[in-house]
Amino acid sequence: MSDDDNATAARGAALAREKLAQAKADAARRGQLPRREPRRRAAARDAADPQLFGKAITDLLAARGWERSAAVGGVFGRWPEIVGPDLAAHTKPEHFEDGEVVIAADSTAWATQVRLLARTLIRRLNEELGEGTVKKVKVRGPQNAPRPSGGLRVTGSRGPGDTYG
Repeated sequence: MSDDDNATAARGAALAREKLAQAKADAARRGQLPRREPRRRAAARDAADPQLFGKAITDLLAARGWERSAAVGGVFGRWPEIVGPDLAAHTKPEHFEDGEVVIAADSTAWATQVRLLARTLIRRLNEELGEGTVKKVKVRGPQNAPRPSGGLRVTGSRGPGDTYG
């Protein structure tokens, strides 16, 4: 290296030190000095310490064996998101037990539609709840359908049985 190169390097280093000192002074005036001491790590939690709410709920569900029931309740609560707004407007999940979900439809047409979509519905519910949770879909049609009008009726009849269920 030549003397000119050494002089230029020395001036550059001096300029860098000067700019660094100026930046530190500006930060000190603003109260934003860099930390001198290392950051402390969070202390490990003791069993006697308060727990985070989410963890406490998860532990409670696990201790009581309510994980699946809570998951099913979550799916029932998010029914429109899972099956779509059209199907959710005409159907409602009612019960889940032993891998069978019971769905109520508000008309025989929608009950038939759900029966046709049963395999897709089982697959979608198992995506939410875990593989093999839902094995069967049972569909209930309307229970209290309007009675047909007219003069000729047998007392106590409910009309044609194949229309209402």
